[in-house]
Amino acid sequence: MVKIANIVFNPFRNDSRVLKESTSLGKNGYDVEVIAHLDKNLEQIQKEENFIVKRFSYLDRTISKNSLAKLKAYFIYVKESIDYCKDFDILHCNDLNALPIGFIIKKLYKKDVKIVYDAHEYETETNGLHGIKKKITQFLESFFIKYTDKVICVSDAIANEYVKLYNIKKPDLVLNTPLYQVVEKKDIFRETFNISKDKTVFLYQGGLSSGRGIEILLETFKTIENKNAVIVFMGYGPLESLVQNATKEYENIYFHKAVSPEVLLNYTSSADFGISTIEDSCLSYRYCLPNKMFEYMMAEIPLIVSNLPEMKRLVENNKIGVVAQQNTSEGLQVAIEKAIKLNQEELQENLKKVKEVYNWEEQEKVLLNLYKELE
Repeated sequence: MVKIANIVFNPFRNDSRVLKESTSLGKNGYDVEVIAHLDKNLEQIQKEENFIVKRFSYLDRTISKNSLAKLKAYFIYVKESIDYCKDFDILHCNDLNALPIGFIIKKLYKKDVKIVYDAHEYETETNGLHGIKKKITQFLESFFIKYTDKVICVSDAIANEYVKLYNIKKPDLVLNTPLYQVVEKKDIFRETFNISKDKTVFLYQGGLSSGRGIEILLETFKTIENKNAVIVFMGYGPLESLVQNATKEYENIYFHKAVSPEVLLNYTSSADFGISTIEDSCLSYRYCLPNKMFEYMMAEIPLIVSNLPEMKRLVENNKIGVVAQQNTSEGLQVAIEKAIKLNQEELQENLKKVKEVYNWEEQEKVLLNLYKELE
């Protein structure tokens, strides 16, 4: 049986992509182990139905803000992961920080090991990466990628950029889509917050952090002329208190804590529209296809998205919502009014079609095919 180490430098708490990939590979005949770092309240060895989780090098991310402490934990993680994984057949390296492990094993211990590089975003063009850190990141990726056997990207535009950057075969595209589900329409938000039926509920779900348009969304709903438009923010992150403070002053802004993946789409389906407002602050964001877009689609609610290439293409080609021409309060208000006037029957028909294409079962086929090519 082919042994796969699915390597990721996080504690593997909420990494849905690594979870889906490991499950898919495990149930299709591969011996899969997720290699992660140890964190507070987690087991060093954790057995799942289709794979095992092995954790090395303790790092409590809730309290450790010290860069040196994180770097020390990372180097211990690399050393212990190399010692453990040097007899595996395939090393699936998630993000650039896992790639050195694959390279060292290939050069020093097992020359015929196969390396899969799974870039979860445009690694050298991420938000906040600049100066010497950016130069180092660019150098490291350009060096290590030469030793990979397969590269995976999360959007077509990013895959094309990797071809131009490194003169490699176009990476395989594995999107961050959810498992296919038939979701019964719920009304949880109206019931929870006592929102009347005449209101239109807009939903932002996901990380409440900079670069996601949170501040712009708040300003939009603070000043919106349509008094029947309300927004629910559901998630967690550094801007959570900013959202919660706004709920105290404005009757049309609500906050709901993040919910588990098992029930997420029940909540998602309770909204009338899903909003994804990524700011054009870096190339990784410009070319992204956020998870929440596919979650909105699976829950069969139409989308309002930023005017960014990949997001725009997905929404307009499938006629499942509105693209805000400007990522400003004024631009979003125009998009909201346009969305409300769309033909709901046509939207629902298009959403039912598109979720048949953009689901994990379809992405799993791509993943398994590229793994067959490695054998």
